[in-house]
Amino acid sequence: MTDETCEFWTAVENRCPGLLPERDAPLLHASLRRLLDGDDDRAGRVASLRALGSAYRSFGLRPWHAAAIGDALLPAPGVRWWRAWRLIERTAARLGDGPPWWPVEVIDHDRPVDTIAMLTVRPRRRLPHRPGQAVPVHTPRRPGRWRWLSPANAPRPDGTLEFHVRALTAGSVSRSLVEEVRPGDVLHLGAPADTGLELTEGDGDLLLVAGGTGLAPLRALVEQVVDAPGGRRVTLILGARTFADLYDAIALDKLQQAHDRLTIVPALSDDPEAGPSERGSAIGLAARHHRPGQQVHVCGPPAMLGAARRWLSAAAVPAGDRRLPTIGER
Repeated sequence: MTDETCEFWTAVENRCPGLLPERDAPLLHASLRRLLDGDDDRAGRVASLRALGSAYRSFGLRPWHAAAIGDALLPAPGVRWWRAWRLIERTAARLGDGPPWWPVEVIDHDRPVDTIAMLTVRPRRRLPHRPGQAVPVHTPRRPGRWRWLSPANAPRPDGTLEFHVRALTAGSVSRSLVEEVRPGDVLHLGAPADTGLELTEGDGDLLLVAGGTGLAPLRALVEQVVDAPGGRRVTLILGARTFADLYDAIALDKLQQAHDRLTIVPALSDDPEAGPSERGSAIGLAARHHRPGQQVHVCGPPAMLGAARRWLSAAAVPAGDRRLPTIGER
């Protein structure tokens, strides 16, 4: 615990004994400071607020605690603090009960390509999540910063989760997770949130379109379908520049062997060796493979999502059959 964090916790403890667990003070303090700094992007702020909202509920905070915590953070809390506190309260009101966050240990860190890491983590306490959801993720190497990531797997018996992370030029957390984090490190996860990609009731066929690490939540959906009775027909379009950029080939091969109604179609935009059926953008190939009645799930970088919206609108795909992520970054 740093001197600043120790002073923060001591100041709160003196005014409200037993309010904040000492072990959680460093993460709470760093997250509050980062939120007040206001230099995060919108997705990062929403992820931070979700974690802080869970902390608010878990620690039993109430409106009258705002002054004690604000005084411990700032010599004289100003308008920024009261606005931040109200946002935390509103977020907390939409959440259920549970721990403030889930500590997890990194048990595997693989870099199939230079800019992408696949992390497997083991929670000390099982994290309840559904395929397609996203969770806020924090690494102590970037104190107070939270980022959305989607588990690449359906819930497992051992509770482990797999995350796919691309090192973004402007993403300090993503770069740290790819370049610095190692097995044995402890990360923190926030409460899972719906992204709009989750499967809905019904037995309609699926067209899944992934770009980059947008594959992660869609692979989790495939695992959900494989484990479910009935066996919906699934077509998974994998967008990449070249064949070498298809970073999760082994796991996808196993899924294809386990589910004979799964078709995987590479969409290679810049590979001279690609065959005619594999050449083009992910959205271009999705348009070729789309059939009426399919539920279409798309996850990838912003440019791909923009192209998907234009195609879905032009193809008159019903709104109820379209699924694009509402939070997170890919």
